[in-house]
Parts: sequence; structure tokens; C-alpha cells
Amino acid sequence: METDKYQKHFEELLAKCRSYSSNFDEERIKKAWEFAKIAHHGQKRKSGEDFVYHPLQVAIYLASWGLDETAIVAGLLHDSVEDGGATLEDIRNNFGEDVTLLVDGVTKIRTIELRGSKEEIFVENLRKMLLVMSKDLRVVLIKLADRLHNMQTLWALSKKRQLIKAQETLEIYAPIAERLGIGEVKSALEDLAFKYAFPDEYKNLVQKSLPYYKNADKIIKTIRRKILLRLASEKVTAQVHSRKKHLYSLWKKLSRPEINGDFTKIYDIVALRIITKNIPHCYLALGIVHGLYKPVPNIGVSDFIAQPKPNGYQSIHTKVFGPGGTIVEVQIRTEEMHEQAEHGVAAHWAYSERKSEKVSDEKVERGFKADKDKLRWVTELLSWQKEVIDSKEFLRAVKFDALNHRNFIFSPKGDVYDLPSNATPVDFACAVHTKLLHYIKAAKVNGKVVPLKYKLRSGQVVEIVKSKTPRPPNRDWLDFVVTEAARREIRKFFSRHKV
Repeated sequence: METDKYQKHFEELLAKCRSYSSNFDEERIKKAWEFAKIAHHGQKRKSGEDFVYHPLQVAIYLASWGLDETAIVAGLLHDSVEDGGATLEDIRNNFGEDVTLLVDGVTKIRTIELRGSKEEIFVENLRKMLLVMSKDLRVVLIKLADRLHNMQTLWALSKKRQLIKAQETLEIYAPIAERLGIGEVKSALEDLAFKYAFPDEYKNLVQKSLPYYKNADKIIKTIRRKILLRLASEKVTAQVHSRKKHLYSLWKKLSRPEINGDFTKIYDIVALRIITKNIPHCYLALGIVHGLYKPVPNIGVSDFIAQPKPNGYQSIHTKVFGPGGTIVEVQIRTEEMHEQAEHGVAAHWAYSERKSEKVSDEKVERGFKADKDKLRWVTELLSWQKEVIDSKEFLRAVKFDALNHRNFIFSPKGDVYDLPSNATPVDFACAVHTKLLHYIKAAKVNGKVVPLKYKLRSGQVVEIVKSKTPRPPNRDWLDFVVTEAARREIRKFFSRHKV
């Protein structure tokens, strides 16, 4: 096997590692690469590539996300046991217990399939994945890198396998990346899966969207030049980039009832992103943007710096009137916020690796705390699974609650709650406090009374009107609540009271 032809890719891996840390043991990484080449000697992928190119590419992704040396070594070795000629004992003897645990963890969760296997087997594998996530998140990050590269060679599989892999990517892996705050990976996985899961819709959208992307790109270039000149004159150091909306995200947005396929109602088909050095400069940049272009009334500014999203996302979003009356979205954030938005939980390993060089203890601690908050849904699921025996109920909890698209709902005090799509005021009440379920008299959304089965949307302010005395939950609420927490609390009440 001509493994020398991959030497430049391996050099790319080492260069990425050096770019954010001087703590790497390069000899250990080289040893893992040599081990992988031997373990996969003579093996080919269905795409025709030498098999060893796959774990190398996985390690390159992990390095680009800023992961530590142990994760990168495990990325190089992650298929050595399952698909190669190595054993866990070989890995333990050569690379230690920490790498062995990661490789073993990836091996245990590799069999997850959404279709083509019995539901009970799928659910059991999903439980395993959540368990390893709670123990060491790097296992799932390796799995996401593995899936990302596999999706790029999906063309080599049969039509049936393409559909299976695309569906499970959209329903399991992309949502996990989103919940972990890794926006870059989530978007890449969705776009790669889109053309296989919905081929006709994909082709149609590519053709229809092209003129809109071109027009938006032209407008953004004009706005970018003006903003850059004004930022420079005000001595605000910032990078200004354009960001094209990913195709799958565009398709989902066009499918919303209030958009109904109308491209002119999509204001961020190409958005402008301003990345500054610090938070005060974010607000200076916002003032500069509004001095050049008027904000759109009512839908203008969303300040996720003052009120971060529950997954840790921070940025200011403003919609302004651009040239010719077009509406354009501008996103403003610091470099650190941008790294968190793109790499999510992976970012704290980068901070840890850089710690001895230029990153403060406070920043490292803040990164780990953010990760803990992002993983609360994993620990909740693990506690639920101890009580939930029925596999359909657990699958519902994962797919339609934990991994569903998230909305960010505000309380009247400004607290932000992270709820799945189609959540109702009853779900919101339970998220605030389970006891509040027993005092619901009515609900208001943006100051107006709404039915309790009303489907909430991101950005709305929800107020629960409380009764003076406790009142039992209504059994009919089970017909419309979507969060597992609300369903369990309502069932618990009726089970306890035998009503």
C-alpha cells in the first residue's frame, strides 16, 4: 500500500496541532499513524481509497476543532479494532488507558442505525451512546468526525444504504452536533445528508435559490465595504465576512407556514458577520451598522450577548434595510464567541491546550461550565431511562424532545428557556418548575392570552397566570405536550392519585 501518498495529509494534521498548542507529543501521534497503517494494511473503502485515509481525515477534523492529543491519537486508531487487525490490548499496551477507553467507546456506539434494525436494538445503541457521552464527550466528537467524513463518500454506497445513513444523520447526528453547540459540523452534516434524503427537493432548491444567492451576495459586498471603512475610521478592529445560509437550513425555513416558499421573506440567505476583539466593540459596531443602515422595526435587534441562548451561543443579530429596500441580517460577536459558535463544546479543549501560552484559567473554567450546561439534556435522558422501560417512549424522548429543533422562550423576567419545536405553555411551565404545573390558570404570549395547547415560537415571552390554590393537571394535556419532563409529571400525578 502506498501510504506515502498520504504523507502531506499527515503533515497537515501535525500543522493543525502546532497551530494551537505546543503541548503535543508529536512522536506519539506519529506512532499512532504508523500503527493505523499496519492495522489497516491492504484494506480499501467502498470509495476505492485506502482505508487508512479515513481515520487520518477524522484526526484532521478533530485537530481543526482544537481537540487534545489523546482525542487525536484515538481518532487515528478509532477503527483499528473494529475494522483493522488490532485488539484493545494492543492499543492499551502502546497508547495507554485513556486512548483505549475512547477507542472502546467509539466501537460500542458505531452500530447505531435509524432504519434497517429492530427498534429495540436501535434504542439500546442510543442508550449506550448517551452513556458514553456522559462519561467522556470526546467519544461523541470522534463519532461526529467519523460521520462527517463518511457522509462525503456516501455516493459509493447502495441507494438503500445512502437513504439510511442520510436519515440517521439528519435525525440523530446533526441534532447532537447542534445540542453541543458545534454549528459548523451540524450544518455540514445536514447539507451532506440533504441530497440523499430528499434528492428531488435538493435539486429543485439548488436551481431556484441560485439567483437569490447571487443577488444577496452582490448587496452584501456593497454593505461590507461601507461597514469596513466606517469601522476603520472609528478605530474598531474587526473582521467582516459574509456567510451563506446552508441549503438544508434554507429549505427548512422556506417550509415554515409563515414563509410558505417565499424567498423574499428570507433575510439571511447571505448574512454579514462582524467579528470584534471584545464586547464593547460589538456594541460600537452595532451603532456603526445602525448609523449606516436603519434597523427594521419590530424584527430588528436580538441581543444574545446580554441574554445568551441556553446552548451558550452569543451574538448580536440585527436586521437592517440595505440597498434598494432589501432586508439584510448582520451578526456581531467577539472572536471567542465565534469559536464557541462554530466549535461548541470542542472549544474548551483548545483553550486547555493553549492554557500555558495565552489563555487564562478563568476562560478555561468558563468553557468547562458552558459544556456542563450544554450536557444537562444528556444527564436528564440518562435519569429518565432508568424509569422508562418502553423503548418507544425512550425513542420519543430522544428524537422528539432532546434532539428536536430548539426554540428559545423568554420569561417575563428575561430568563431564557430551551424548548423543542411545538412546545406549549404547559411545557414551558414545567421547564420553569414542575410545581408550576399544579397552578396553571391561563397563559399569555407576548401579553396576549393564548390556549394552553398554543405552539410556542422562538423569541416569544411567555407568562403563566397562576391560580391562588393548587389545581390538578388536566389529563388532556398529554395530547399536546411534547417534553418528556411535562409528560412524566402529568402521568406521575394521575398514577399517584389513581384518577
